Amino acid sequence: MPAAHDLPMRPFELPCPDLNVERAGNTGTEGIWHFDSGRPGPSVMISALIHGNELCGAWALKAALAHGLRPRHGALTLAFCNLAAFDRFDAANYTASRFVDEDLNRVWSDDKLADDSTQERRRAAVILPWLKKADWLLDIHSMSNSTVPLQMTGMQQRNIDLALSLGNPAKIIADAGHAAGVRMRDYGKFGEPGDNGTRSLLIECGFHGAPQARDVALDQMARFLVASGIVESTDLPGAWFMPTAPKQQALRVTHAIAAKSADFRFAQPWKGLETLPHAGTVIGWSEGEPVCTPYDDCVLIMPSLANVRAGVTVVRLAQPIAARG
Repeated sequence: MPAAHDLPMRPFELPCPDLNVERAGNTGTEGIWHFDSGRPGPSVMISALIHGNELCGAWALKAALAHGLRPRHGALTLAFCNLAAFDRFDAANYTASRFVDEDLNRVWSDDKLADDSTQERRRAAVILPWLKKADWLLDIHSMSNSTVPLQMTGMQQRNIDLALSLGNPAKIIADAGHAAGVRMRDYGKFGEPGDNGTRSLLIECGFHGAPQARDVALDQMARFLVASGIVESTDLPGAWFMPTAPKQQALRVTHAIAAKSADFRFAQPWKGLETLPHAGTVIGWSEGEPVCTPYDDCVLIMPSLANVRAGVTVVRLAQPIAARG
């Protein structure tokens, strides 16, 4: 069987948005829009295009601007992040526009932010002042494989509780991030333990090229904004809200399997959310050595070899921790 990264690329059906107007911003920083109500309330940031081939969030922010969305309380920042990578987007080769020099969602630590040697680190430094202003953060992403939306909460209970309160999506994943670097949703105060008043979620809206990913992005943006209290549901188009999931399940990631090198292959073309009933099941091979499930009823989260190389997480392993409904 061929390795997953040798299989044909899935068709990319989500159109590429025209961002010629939106990329101007209104702050003097390309791609950054900021609106302040002048009234007390949290500062909320919605970010998209951390990866240049993840278009669903750009569509959501474009819709918010077209609707004339403004906060009743607090402030709202809309951030089109990696525009340089987005400018390289090609639906026939969409993995190539994930980033220019390095993954923008692995550079959110002070040592990397102080180093301007890559396009992504320079862009992160420009975004950073707006991120520091934010109390609530929703970072909108999509996936190279799975079609099932996943809410990535990090390990903090405050974010798990928020995800369960939103009602969508059905699957919530509590994970500690990546060995390769810190995600934006875990930067600084967003990664602190306890309840410091911040909230941060990373929504994986489904497959990059699925039109449904745009619907998920709009739904999550709408629910997050209402939950923050800076707008009311009546301020938003009803069409943005998808039906609430009949049941939600939260899963805690126990292991993040990182490749030792590009020599990693899966035992099957896993899609994600498979539950493997028996400990010791081989899920793949790293440099010829088997990688096995460590416990019974192990759930595979976001298996992907789209960017496989040393240190990159290729799959996470998880157990159920909570449910609603």
